[in-house]
Amino acid sequence: MTGQDPTGAIQIDTSKPHPARMYDWYLGGKDNYPVDEEMGKQMLALDPRVPVMARVNRAFMHRATRWLAGNGVRQFLDIGTGIPTEPNLHQVAQAIAPDARVVYCDNDPIVLAHAAALLRSTPEGVTEYLQADVRDPATIIEGARKILDLSRPVALSLVALLHFVSDEDGAHELVAGLLSELPSGSYLMMTHASADFTPEESAAATAKLKATGVTLALRSRAEFARFFNGLELVEPGVAVVHEWHPELGEPVPGQDDGVIPGYGAVGRKP
Repeated sequence: MTGQDPTGAIQIDTSKPHPARMYDWYLGGKDNYPVDEEMGKQMLALDPRVPVMARVNRAFMHRATRWLAGNGVRQFLDIGTGIPTEPNLHQVAQAIAPDARVVYCDNDPIVLAHAAALLRSTPEGVTEYLQADVRDPATIIEGARKILDLSRPVALSLVALLHFVSDEDGAHELVAGLLSELPSGSYLMMTHASADFTPEESAAATAKLKATGVTLALRSRAEFARFFNGLELVEPGVAVVHEWHPELGEPVPGQDDGVIPGYGAVGRKP
């Protein structure tokens, strides 16, 4: 069982790995369990650069947030937030725009347990946390509407999330539905793992995760680009994650020592 029991205590399922906790383990965090570490080690056996990939995705979020805040965006909806790792999105955005408003959303109760770290806003800005799943966009939008002005542009952040949502769960439709609730001038910022570069390792990783109940839906460059249908891509368009506006952040150690099997992009809703 996950969520909260009738007494309000947070209930965390430690019987199977969870992507947010595995990500925390890759980043060297302490908010994970033996089941997450064990699966993380199996992923490292397939590709020892997985922790580099995790840091590269985090660095993309920092750069994309800087770009968006620097181009006038003052509202962010970050779905699949993960366990707090400083700097968090609101810290990056509010360093540029102290009045930025940020709504975080995740489905893992352990993130809820650490949500206080996500709520340390500047006095001028606002941050809030929602416990919800990307597969329930109506709940997310309802909660976001209490903090964000959805008549003004919002940056929708889906970093390293949608490769855990299958086509059967309607991944592309979920993104389109969320964007449909946001006004013209809003943005989608997103990264996604791909099997384009490492097909054999990716197939093995997908099978190992599936055996523990974790979906891994690796998509090609074309399938990733579909998420941006109808949007105006920010230059350089769809790029290997660490090659998207590298001048906006520091390089991740090891990012150039081999292939990074994933894509990143930012697109604007006309």
